[in-house]
Amino acid sequence: MISLPRLPPPADDASHVLVVDDDRRIRDLLSRYLAQQGYRVTTAASALAARSMLRLFIFDLLVVDVMMPGESGLDFARWLRSVSETPILMLTARAELADRVSGLEAGVDDYLTKPFEPKELSLRIASILRRTAPKIAPAAAPESVRFGPFTFDCERGELLRDGEPVHLSERERQVMQLLAKTPGEPVSREVLASAGTSDPALAANERTIDVQMNRLRRKIENDSAQPRYLQTARGAGYRLVVDR
Repeated sequence: MISLPRLPPPADDASHVLVVDDDRRIRDLLSRYLAQQGYRVTTAASALAARSMLRLFIFDLLVVDVMMPGESGLDFARWLRSVSETPILMLTARAELADRVSGLEAGVDDYLTKPFEPKELSLRIASILRRTAPKIAPAAAPESVRFGPFTFDCERGELLRDGEPVHLSERERQVMQLLAKTPGEPVSREVLASAGTSDPALAANERTIDVQMNRLRRKIENDSAQPRYLQTARGAGYRLVVDR
């Protein structure tokens, strides 16, 4: 029997797992262990109870036992898959191929055969959640950014002040392009040092980046000692603060 310490409640944004098993001992063990791993956990003793929970909460994943009185885990999985894409991890005492095929046909995402180590269950849950997480497309880099009297064309690498061009060295242009891709977000000295090359041997050192930033500030800031636009992100690098 695994002895688990008392833990603080999981974060509100933690993945919510529903454990469906008629064995109270297994429900309690999995509930405590998964909570220890940082998940929010709800339990149900039957498919009928699980349906009630599904009307009350939104779950990120279900752990469902195959053999339950009344509606079996497979029948419940078939029903759930007809109404939802919520991932399902099936627990089963049967290791035969035919049983696994039946589960996959029912829409189960993964199988775990009893007896199992709770650590393996946690790893499989994490793997399923990674595979099924919605893919978020990265935000498109802006075509240009404005800050004070300046406009920087990200594609052309052209800096204008009140419509008049400001001379930039090639290195300064590359640094500005990196900063302007993610305005307001810090860019590390290491990334800035590698601007314009994929060869680490050709990258500038981080001290050189500090010198280049000081030169850029003298071209952009009214007071380079108290920069408004090219700000130092302490411990993280530099950021370009733009107008909203």
